[in-house]
Amino acid sequence: MAGVDQLNQVYFDGVADGQLRIQQCKDCAAYQFYPRVICKHCSSEHLSWTAASGRGQVASFTVVRRGVSAAFEAPYVIALIDLEEGVRMMSHLVDVDPEQVVTGMAVTVLFRSVGEADPQPVFTPVVAS
Repeated sequence: MAGVDQLNQVYFDGVADGQLRIQQCKDCAAYQFYPRVICKHCSSEHLSWTAASGRGQVASFTVVRRGVSAAFEAPYVIALIDLEEGVRMMSHLVDVDPEQVVTGMAVTVLFRSVGEADPQPVFTPVVAS
């Protein structure tokens, strides 16, 4: 898997197992994403990995209307997702009409392989019950 190194191996192992993992500081308890060697909040080196809830909200998004990416055919949605744990990550929104996406939309993580690519976290809207 390209881009995997000692720092992010636990993240990618989690994705392969269908679990979204993020770092948490053992000193200040803050969460962070993307993986780092020190806490971005208090500079502690005492970090651990924890399973994230996978729930969040769309903070911002764009709809790509032209062309084809390696994994998605236009139109497709790229979004910044604010996870419940307080971290932000970029991902794709799937199983939704791009015209229905709004800022603040509740989403949950899924793991999808597209083509021959390794699984990746993507998000889908939470269906109100």
